[in-house]
Amino acid sequence: MRKEFHGYILIAPVMIGCLVFTLIPFGIVLRYSFTQGYGAAGMFVGMEHYTKMFQNDLFRLAFFNTMKFLAIGLPLIMLLSYLLALLMQKQAGKHKLLKSVFLFPYIMPVAGTVLLIDLLFGEKGAVNGLFAALNLPIVEWLNGKYAFWVMILMYLWKNTGYSVILLLAGLVTVPAEQYESADLDGASAFQKFRYITTPQMWYSVFFALIFSVINAFKCFREIFLIGGEHPVDELYMLQHFINNCFSNLNYQKLSVASVLLLIVIIVFFGLFYAFVSRKEAFRE
Repeated sequence: MRKEFHGYILIAPVMIGCLVFTLIPFGIVLRYSFTQGYGAAGMFVGMEHYTKMFQNDLFRLAFFNTMKFLAIGLPLIMLLSYLLALLMQKQAGKHKLLKSVFLFPYIMPVAGTVLLIDLLFGEKGAVNGLFAALNLPIVEWLNGKYAFWVMILMYLWKNTGYSVILLLAGLVTVPAEQYESADLDGASAFQKFRYITTPQMWYSVFFALIFSVINAFKCFREIFLIGGEHPVDELYMLQHFINNCFSNLNYQKLSVASVLLLIVIIVFFGLFYAFVSRKEAFRE
């Protein structure tokens, strides 16, 4: 009992912090999404705010752009980082400097990333300078239809290295003896990847995907500094909508948007985790 008491004492600060700064605020947000008004004067309105939210053009634009960013960015970063990790698998203990270089974009300050994007894709940036030298028309990369793809490129450049390190950590745990046995049996490189590497990498892929989603939402900092509070339609993300609702003290819309985003994330990770667990159970 004394050991258990000491354990509770040690985790108490974390649990209190989680309660005060996470659970209670989320409960308040959830309450705002179902009520009209504030404090004790709030009146329960059921799903009215949710119904109106799906009729809001700005919310639909922000939600569509955010889901589009995730739907395109996540498969690309997972595919690219997995390929790079596979190329480095046999020499994981070497090239430590190269692995450090992979992390340089990830640890670059937000201001530095924004400055680099502006130097490359600004109106007078390097890319437009190259276009001018080739007598090609100048493109508004950050204020037009290409802005979304510039942000995708920034996301890949900034976060691929971190995903490579996570996946490489999983690859080095695959026993080398299994590959040697497969070589003796005449297995091809694809067969080794399919029957040896892939079944043992599902959890590593799952955790890499989690951090990739987190880093995707972190990209809002750069997008906000590049596009401002009211960017072009291609850059208007759900975080813009939530931030503007907060600035206008519209807590009902803010709460509904936050709850809907949370539901989408929970469903996505729940389905993928169920898929991974099924694969691992089948392997065992």
